[in-house]
Amino acid sequence: MQAILIGFMGSGKTTVGRLLAQKLATEHADLDDLIIQRAGQPITSIFAKHGETYFRQLEHQTLEQAMTVPGILSTGGGTPTIAVNAKLLMSSSVPVIWLAANDQTILRRVQHDASRPLVNELDENVLLALKQQRNRQYAAAADLIIPTDRLTPVEIVRQIKTWLSTAQRVLQG
Repeated sequence: MQAILIGFMGSGKTTVGRLLAQKLATEHADLDDLIIQRAGQPITSIFAKHGETYFRQLEHQTLEQAMTVPGILSTGGGTPTIAVNAKLLMSSSVPVIWLAANDQTILRRVQHDASRPLVNELDENVLLALKQQRNRQYAAAADLIIPTDRLTPVEIVRQIKTWLSTAQRVLQG
């Protein structure tokens, strides 16, 4: 794994992850997609049929497996907020990059998205409170923080590539 992207839903993890993988000529994996493949059902169904605890167990197992293959990994918004996942991310040598976005950006991006279980369950104020709570956990797990609000995906990828190449030179130094 060359980099792991974390952040709240709507922060751009999947979009940036795909583009970054393309620019680095490597594979991209979206943890939510890997979970869907593993479970054979959509995440909304996993939550509805089995609950969040089951989903988080499945997520952790899938994260462990995904971190063993080359490429870029985009995680789910709650992935680093679960203690075992946070520990795994922080103990890994793989760079963890937090794509941070302000409240208005997040709301604009996730509004009316039926594929996001928490958007369907929570009102706007509770959703933003959850985001604020998770920010501390994202910060703790991140090696690099990129505020994405005023950047295009291409600009974000450029920043990540520059940082990764600098970090690589320091490690080899």
